[in-house]
Formats: sequence, C-alpha cells, structure tokens
Amino acid sequence: MFNTTNDTNGLRVALVTGGSGGIGRAVVKKLSDAGFAVAVQYAGNKAKADTLVAEIVEKGGKAVSVGGDVADEQAMKAIFDTVEKEFGGIDVVVNTAGIMLLSPIAEINLDDLDKMHRTNIRGTFVVSKQAARRVRKGGAIINFSTSITRTQFPNYGAYAASKAAVESMTLILARELRGKDITVNAVAPGPTATPLFLDGKDEKLIDHLAKSVPLERLGQPEDIAETVAFLAGPARWVNGQIIFTNGGMA
Repeated sequence: MFNTTNDTNGLRVALVTGGSGGIGRAVVKKLSDAGFAVAVQYAGNKAKADTLVAEIVEKGGKAVSVGGDVADEQAMKAIFDTVEKEFGGIDVVVNTAGIMLLSPIAEINLDDLDKMHRTNIRGTFVVSKQAARRVRKGGAIINFSTSITRTQFPNYGAYAASKAAVESMTLILARELRGKDITVNAVAPGPTATPLFLDGKDEKLIDHLAKSVPLERLGQPEDIAETVAFLAGPARWVNGQIIFTNGGMA
C-alpha cells in the first residue's frame, strides 16, 4: 500500500477517466487494491461503472462513480468538485479515456478524425487543466498514449496523431508544474487484449500482432495497470516521460 499523502486521514484519492472498462477498469482495481479511494469516470455506461464501484465497496474499498464527457470543461469541473467533496481532495488523475477509429489516411472520414481529436486531445487537455490546478502536492497526473506513435502501423494515422499530441502536452505540463511536487507522465501500451483493441480484428491478425512482441503474447490490462500503479505511487523520480509498456515491441 502507498502511504505518501498530505491529507489528515491518510487517504489517497485517484480519479480514473474511462474507468469502467478495459485498461481503465484494471487501473481502478489495481489502485483500489493499493489503498486508494477511486472515482470511476464514465461517459455513457453508468451501469458498468456502478457495478465496478459496488465490487470495490464490497471488498472494503472506497469508490464512487462519476459521469460526464471528458471534453466538456464544465462537466469535468463538476466531476473534480464531486470527488473533492466525497473524499477531501485528489492525489492522482489517470486519463485512460480514449477512442480509436482506424482508416488509411487517404480514406479517413473526417468526422471520425474530429471524434478522436475531441476525446483524445481535447479531453486530455480538459482533464489535465483541472488536474494541474487541483491535484495535491505529492500527486501524479498520468495520461495515455500508444506504442503506435513509434511502430507506425498502417491505418492508425489519425489515432497515432491524436496520441502524439497527448505525448507533447504531457512533457510540457511536467515542466509547467515545476515546484509543485506533481509528476506528469504518459503510459504508451502496446497491443493489449481489450475490447477496443480486439474489435474488428480476426484471429490471424491478432496472432500476428502477438508474435510481433518478443514476449510473444498480447498485453493484458493488468500489465498496463502495474505501470500506472508505479507512476501513481513510488515513482517520484520519474517525471516528464513516456513509458512504453509493450513487452519490447520495436
């Protein structure tokens, strides 16, 4: 259990966007197991978020679900207000919320491009803006990129562009928060067995992607959650970095 905190009751608090499914769900469970009170943000699936919260509370943890669009500044301000009122403050913000729509650049529907940019870029900006103002001393802001920014797979151009923007804002925010004792990093997963990744892929392609990793398997959401937990807790000397959690994929 992590024990670095500045509040009076010893409780560390994490807000996880996109926390009801895939990697976000694994992150929520990992941070809860590490002793955090966790706010599970959802955009549309309240039932999944509430079910996860109920599981955590049943095990003796502290959790709350909070709904709202990450790209809506007023909605996110209200979510931060709710979490602070519920738990007394916020120590860690994890931005797992994101969407991925694939297409060759020459054929992409620009509406799909705009959807990804709204969630992946604007959403990260909106959440980071609140986090930069409200995360407590000794805290962490953890954004999400993708290893595709380095592997350059075809059809991922628009998605990779949105995540490259996330990387840039992460590195700059880390430097803008000089003197506040708040770390800012991004996690860049490789191929990970989540519904977002598996959707639309046949078994042959999935096997090919798994074999492209030296460890010859897909990552699991829990693999990514381990890296997030490290950055959220003991990794106080890791700042302004993109952590490629991808099993060694080149």
